[in-house]
Amino acid sequence: MAAAGAAEDNSRFLGERMPYAEFDRLPATRIELPGGELIVAFAPGTLELPRERVLDWVGSSARAVSAYYGRFPVVSAQLLIVPRAGQGVGSGKAWNYRRPALRIALGGQATEEHLRHDWILVHEMVHLAFPPVAVRHNWIQEGLASYIEAVARAQAGQITPEQIWFDLVSGLPKGLPQTGDRGLDHTPTWGRTYWGGALYCLLADLEIRRRTGNRFGLQHAMRAVLASANRETGLPLERLLAIGDHAVGVPVLTELYDSMKDRPAPVDLDALWQRLGVRPAGRSVILDEGAPEAALRRAITARPLE
Repeated sequence: MAAAGAAEDNSRFLGERMPYAEFDRLPATRIELPGGELIVAFAPGTLELPRERVLDWVGSSARAVSAYYGRFPVVSAQLLIVPRAGQGVGSGKAWNYRRPALRIALGGQATEEHLRHDWILVHEMVHLAFPPVAVRHNWIQEGLASYIEAVARAQAGQITPEQIWFDLVSGLPKGLPQTGDRGLDHTPTWGRTYWGGALYCLLADLEIRRRTGNRFGLQHAMRAVLASANRETGLPLERLLAIGDHAVGVPVLTELYDSMKDRPAPVDLDALWQRLGVRPAGRSVILDEGAPEAALRRAITARPLE
């Protein structure tokens, strides 16, 4: 009965556009965050989990993102939870026109376990942190969200380092160039957009750390972008990358983009995992602390910067 009730009368909340007017008529809960707030409302429908538990999950997800960036990405955002039939966390979407907003479809029979293992909400929150770019650069939007959501959750202790590296070992091969690839800007496949973008982020993170003696990483660069640009800025991608490069003192983001934007730029992932000390082992990985670049790997998932 819960699943059937969850799906009832929800179609107007699940379109392509955020239903701002509908949202404004719903009772809402305000969650205070470093540098901002999240206003959460529930669309009609049935959830077996208490709403207080759902709000706890929302808060912990938002705090992980806030810790990664040093503050919540926007001053105020709306989050619409839409109960749906079934289990688990369903689709998510972020909007940045009119006012920042997020929507998550949540199964009426979702459990505590589903919330503990969810990555979708953090992924969508990360989208609020990077200014809009041209359609050909969608890979940077999705790549950042895919990479940072895992790093932020690992830094917050919500997943183990082994989990993030297992996910990267499993997922990044989907982002490698295939026959006919024309670079990240010109190959808008699912794999190149999400996992190819995530590969760019990992490579950038590691190279920044190599060149700065592990003093800086992608996190520092993205904090600088967030401090300098917002959802209305509309700067070209090259300018946004230059802002990040300036913050860390090395032009890694720009150089890597130039090498990957319009050519395949294959990556030897097996050699990369060896240098980092990441050894696949069934449904997990073994982390080798004696590997040449184990310190870089550890720094990526260390607790957030102060």
